[in-house]
Amino acid sequence: MTPKFTRRTAITTGLAALATPGLLRAETLVNRRNVSAFVKRDWRDHFDSLGQGCLLADIDSRAVHYWGPDNETYALYPSSVPMTEDLTRRGYTRIVRKRVGPDWTPTQSMRERDPTLPAYMPPGPGNPLGTHALYLDWPAYLVHGTHDTRKIGRQSSSGCIGLYNRHIEELFSMAQVGTQVLLL
Repeated sequence: MTPKFTRRTAITTGLAALATPGLLRAETLVNRRNVSAFVKRDWRDHFDSLGQGCLLADIDSRAVHYWGPDNETYALYPSSVPMTEDLTRRGYTRIVRKRVGPDWTPTQSMRERDPTLPAYMPPGPGNPLGTHALYLDWPAYLVHGTHDTRKIGRQSSSGCIGLYNRHIEELFSMAQVGTQVLLL
């Protein structure tokens, strides 16, 4: 009896990649891009001192780097970034507030782009800010979680930096109010 090859067995055994070399090349390119984007950086390249900690959101590589004030703690997370350059703010800022279970009020420009957005959304599974938020001293710019994990690694936000909920929870526990932030 000859073995039965279904789509599932082809995919799980890798035969789909052999049958579609373009898919294999695309996957290799994506993995190569992700590997090169997630290179450990040194905080000294971007900040004068550690102070209360440093957070670098690299828009181009879609990665967030965090260095703790102890000079030992380092974390690297994949992120979502703004959809367009005109929604992107770059430069130095700092964390001014932290919140578990953030509520969300879309800005006027967000509601103009998408009139179906609610005027307000309480914390919960439908809230685009996820489970935790770090507020920056720029109004309406945050580093926050997301319940929609498809957004991570993409240009999908209206200006904020998004992380998986498990990552923002970890970062939230380490980053203090006053942590220096650079959106690069």
